[in-house]
Amino acid sequence: MIASRRVILASLVGTSLEWYDFFLYSSAAALVFGKLFFPSFEPLTATLLAFATYAVGFVARPLGGILFGHFGDRTGRKGVLVATLLLMGGATFLVGLLPTHSTIGAAAPILLVTLRFLQGLGLGGEWGGAVVMSLEHGDPQRRGLSAAWPQVGVPAGNLLASGVLWLLSATLSESSFLGWGWRIPFLLSGLLVLVGLWIRVAVTESPAFAQLAAEGGRAKLPLIEVLRRHPRGLLVAMAARIGTDVAFYTFSLYVLTYVTGTVGLPRTVALTGVLVASGLQLVLIPLFGGLSDRVGRRPVYAAGAIAAALWSFAFFPLLDTANTVVIVLTVVVALATHAAMYGPQAAFVAELFSTRLRYSGASMGYQIAGILGGALAPIIAIKLVASTGSALAVSVYVAAALVLTLVALAFAPETSRAPATDDTPAPPTQTALAA
Repeated sequence: MIASRRVILASLVGTSLEWYDFFLYSSAAALVFGKLFFPSFEPLTATLLAFATYAVGFVARPLGGILFGHFGDRTGRKGVLVATLLLMGGATFLVGLLPTHSTIGAAAPILLVTLRFLQGLGLGGEWGGAVVMSLEHGDPQRRGLSAAWPQVGVPAGNLLASGVLWLLSATLSESSFLGWGWRIPFLLSGLLVLVGLWIRVAVTESPAFAQLAAEGGRAKLPLIEVLRRHPRGLLVAMAARIGTDVAFYTFSLYVLTYVTGTVGLPRTVALTGVLVASGLQLVLIPLFGGLSDRVGRRPVYAAGAIAAALWSFAFFPLLDTANTVVIVLTVVVALATHAAMYGPQAAFVAELFSTRLRYSGASMGYQIAGILGGALAPIIAIKLVASTGSALAVSVYVAAALVLTLVALAFAPETSRAPATDDTPAPPTQTALAA
């Protein structure tokens, strides 16, 4: 039990730091990178270009999932998680040292894209390893709760990144923030990585993998075996995640651009909403993960998807009120619906794959979907509003992505009752969403 808690703590701290790095870049892309690295373009184009560099991280994430998933299934989970933390943290620290366009011209955005790519590689290997370690170390009857703790790293990282940016935005002038203040959160990453490493190096290897290795059952080519043995699980994982990703990045990231650019309010208003909502998610994600152990992964996941799809049509009209309290509450409700999906998601995805292929399979399914979901969501949202003059098109886009998630859940197996150590995926059930 003590070892299990140590692993969960190490996974939570590590994922929190890595998502802090990832969200810090995302928030900076929405707030400052367009002005600093693409100053020769008009504001809308500069913002789109900044988000394009942000999207590079999503393109790199499947590559990171494949690369680190291979070694995670071949050599072990623990060592790979140390490597991903170092890669992610190092790249983020270097962003804080980058000269801008005014100093080195076109080389600045090129270096920015390169570091974003390295961030994506690290995060691509991080999620699968943290989830698999927590699930395989945890109580077999509470896998949903155990695997949900690394998911808490997302709001924790978002909370930390948004909090630091909010503090700097509130205390620094616009010129100071753009001149040097934006660098501080990136440089802090170096210190945070040292804390994460100190905790992470003390954990033990996954018992399920250790047993597999002792029996000589490790996969030789995990990527090929995942495609051959688990094609359905891979497709289900990808489709189920796309809607979740589109909703999350619309509710937590595009909202920064919309509130400042369209509604015309200071960035601290939107950041406050994200801060409060992320704080609530710290509690809701493990709550919904635990609930999925009792009633099943699919019912909880589907309830969140339906709620998010409906709320997407109220989301922008409520933001348009320009009332700070209303905006904060709007973001809180939106991210509460996301928590209902995100809580059971980790166990649901990991349980679709056998032990010998779980790191690779879960990473591939999760990260490939990120390209189609989170990477494109802010860019599509900006273009939809620019071309239609209304945010209703964004709501339709979010709802359509969530319908895809519901379709995937309808054709997915209910994994909560199947043994997590089987070398075959959980058996299919009826297409009804009930467990």
